[in-house]
Amino acid sequence: MSWNTYYRGDGEPRDVTLAPPPPWRSFTRGDAHRAFLPPDGLTDAVNAALYLHRPLLITGNTGTGKSTVIEQVAAELKLGEPLRWHITSRSTLPEALCRYDALGHIHALRIQPPPAGPRSGRSGRAARRSGHADIAPFLQLGPLGTALMPGDRPRALLVDEIDKSDIDLPADLLDVLESGRFEIPELVRHPRHEARVREWEGRTTHLVKRGKVQCTTFPFIVMTSNGERDFPAPFLRRCIRYDMPTPTRETLRRAVESHLGAGVDALGPAAELITAFAERVGRGEQLAVDQLLNAVRLVTDDQAPTGDQRDRLLGLMLRDLSSA
Repeated sequence: MSWNTYYRGDGEPRDVTLAPPPPWRSFTRGDAHRAFLPPDGLTDAVNAALYLHRPLLITGNTGTGKSTVIEQVAAELKLGEPLRWHITSRSTLPEALCRYDALGHIHALRIQPPPAGPRSGRSGRAARRSGHADIAPFLQLGPLGTALMPGDRPRALLVDEIDKSDIDLPADLLDVLESGRFEIPELVRHPRHEARVREWEGRTTHLVKRGKVQCTTFPFIVMTSNGERDFPAPFLRRCIRYDMPTPTRETLRRAVESHLGAGVDALGPAAELITAFAERVGRGEQLAVDQLLNAVRLVTDDQAPTGDQRDRLLGLMLRDLSSA
């Protein structure tokens, strides 16, 4: 199958068999953690965070493997599937702890059938006004709230790109990270003293009494940052901090071999690409390792493009991420 078998730009419909995805783009893979190679000092930082029950704040450029750390640690320590909280400028602490579907609850109260009996009309209206309908179906723990639920083993939580957050979020996290507890306001105010609340991205429920949650084992939390902003000192002192080093030719070679399952020498043009990539990173260009993986996969294919087409495609895939 030649490179031009897929899209030809002639507008003619045709049956096409797409190539299988590269290993790092296969969404059914269960061993992604095996391909990650921790740089020097990272294992010490992880172990310090685990030993001291503190969050680990990893800072580094895009595509250096920061978010993969949580997968490898969770797999090695059998902590289960990591929870993920992807940060945006609109992310808030309450939504990460517990989410309340107020509109759904109001709608359920309005359609709630009145109890049977001669005074059902009045008592039904009273029940709806009092809001005593079961609140549990309208509550769901967020990723951080799920991680803080009591348990025998810590949960693994990724707080991805925390430097993208609103300026107040790191300060909002201080008490939760220090005490390991939080309240669910809707349950605190509710007449019922307890409710079973669903966890994040799962069907498991947890019994919450009087709206208060206190973790018994602090979760293993990895927070990633691209270094686009500074954090307040009170937030930083609660974290174990690690800065991802600039990739070298040797670390890039190991990463390529780990993902592609073959030695660089056997991949032909890969060595030249790795050397050029390392030189560009050393000059301060912002490039991600997966850009290199994409380029190596392309040029080492049995029917890879050649000549001007090859150069043009490499230029598309290896553009500096700091440029428009």
